[in-house]
Amino acid sequence: MKAITTERMSPVAPDTNPVEGTVTWNPSKSLWYLSHLMIGVVGGVALFSWSALVVCGFLTVVTLCCGHTVGLHRLLIHRNLRCPLWLERWLVYLGTLVGMGGPLAMIYLHDIRDWAQRYPQSHAFFIHGKSITQDYWWNLNCGIELKNPPEFVIEPEVKKDKVYRFLQLTWMWQQVPIGVLLFLAGGWPWVVFGVSLRIFISLTGHWLIGYFAHNAGQRTWYLRGHAVQGFNLPHLGILTMGECWHNNHHAFPESARLGIAKGQADPGWWVVQALRRAGLAWEVRVPEDLPERPERELLVNGATQEAVA
Repeated sequence: MKAITTERMSPVAPDTNPVEGTVTWNPSKSLWYLSHLMIGVVGGVALFSWSALVVCGFLTVVTLCCGHTVGLHRLLIHRNLRCPLWLERWLVYLGTLVGMGGPLAMIYLHDIRDWAQRYPQSHAFFIHGKSITQDYWWNLNCGIELKNPPEFVIEPEVKKDKVYRFLQLTWMWQQVPIGVLLFLAGGWPWVVFGVSLRIFISLTGHWLIGYFAHNAGQRTWYLRGHAVQGFNLPHLGILTMGECWHNNHHAFPESARLGIAKGQADPGWWVVQALRRAGLAWEVRVPEDLPERPERELLVNGATQEAVA
């Protein structure tokens, strides 16, 4: 199997591969998710109020759009735009509030999956290759230990950043300050909806979009030799902050714009554009700025150019 190297992942031996590995239950990850599921659902029914629901919706949109898709995914992980360090840290903090993990762990979780998907074969954990119920359990309650993992190296300016190191160590505790503010403003209903229900919705929704975006939908691009293809999920652009345009993202991972075709709503891109107009973002990369990828093919009526020929 040909070795694959990405920006932060590189093989350490000839047998480095993403196929051989064991999925095991991760107690802290599982208990974190299941606790917020129980508190959010049970408490949400018992303490329902319309104001708490509005708070939940508002915080979910802000943390997922400004924090996760812009701060963590497009900015910190892919570096497809630049902004002042204070703003970058603020956006990454909002992404940490989503409740998936600290910023350094999020880089690793994204990059190991991205690296694994570029091989012709990969463990089902990385490509959402099992039934939806098993994939749900795996991704929200478990982790994978590869038999022959790659070397993972984060760029020094990120790894040594004091703010990111602090957020990595305290990412679960970052819910406490916002929980206190919510309690003072609206009591326990706001806490349950604004913290636990929001985390449950965000984590479950993120996994669900990832599952379908790797199994079914529309494709414009095909990547030869990759274990899995990304799919676009029409009509879900606003709901997913633009993350549903996953075929586009697989084809142009360094692009800050995910919804690249007409009619592909991309709220994350709208935030990036607003920052650029305000002079707070620069070096914003889009597909036109990126080099050609030998393995990328434009599909013609759903088939590769080779098949059409």
